[in-house]
Amino acid sequence: MLVALRGDLGAGKTTLVRSVLRALGVSGRIKSPTYPLLETYNVSSLYFYHFDFYRIKDPSELEDAGFREYFSGPGLCFVEWPERAGDWLPAPDVTLTLLVEDAGRTLLAASGSDLGRECLERMYNA
Repeated sequence: MLVALRGDLGAGKTTLVRSVLRALGVSGRIKSPTYPLLETYNVSSLYFYHFDFYRIKDPSELEDAGFREYFSGPGLCFVEWPERAGDWLPAPDVTLTLLVEDAGRTLLAASGSDLGRECLERMYNA
């Protein structure tokens, strides 16, 4: 499953990912992948991949990094700055957009697949 995270610098994309990981039971330091581009987590039997493409200048850089396998195998991929990947990324199952408004944030959620729609429906009905 691919979750695209959109929003301006400082909107809270990494903080959102940290909150999801904490809710899944991850303890200890949760680092931003701004410099390594990827941080991986094994949560029970779930493979969780956190990407940050802020520093990507050209989508071809991603091909050389060998990341394609992460998006075709089992796991949950959260991608910050997906627009920097151009057409290299598959279509997201869920797109989360964080908007800074006054002292708070607004989260807009959209599904891009049946899996994404099911995920958002379960989240809203929980």
